[in-house]
Amino acid sequence: MNAWTAHQRKDYGALSTALCLCACAAGLFGENLVQRGYRRDRAVLAHIAMPPGATTRHVARAVVASERVVARKLDRLTDDGLSMLVTDGATAGLRSYRLAS
Repeated sequence: MNAWTAHQRKDYGALSTALCLCACAAGLFGENLVQRGYRRDRAVLAHIAMPPGATTRHVARAVVASERVVARKLDRLTDDGLSMLVTDGATAGLRSYRLAS
């Protein structure tokens, strides 16, 4: 609204301020999406640290996420060397993980 009013009054200072505020808001929204993923990664790591050999299904229930999302996160954390696969179940939900040494 501020940008429209500034454009009508030919106030280019207010127009540039309004556009800058829009760009900043978009950047903060994107940062929030990135941080949400990091928070869930930390929750997954914290959960597999407590009971050694936690299964994907138990972690998913604890962090309130789908098994598919948690399985992807655990696979990525294993690839990064932060977690280790303890037992390889027939399905992703039955695999168990622990923190890497």
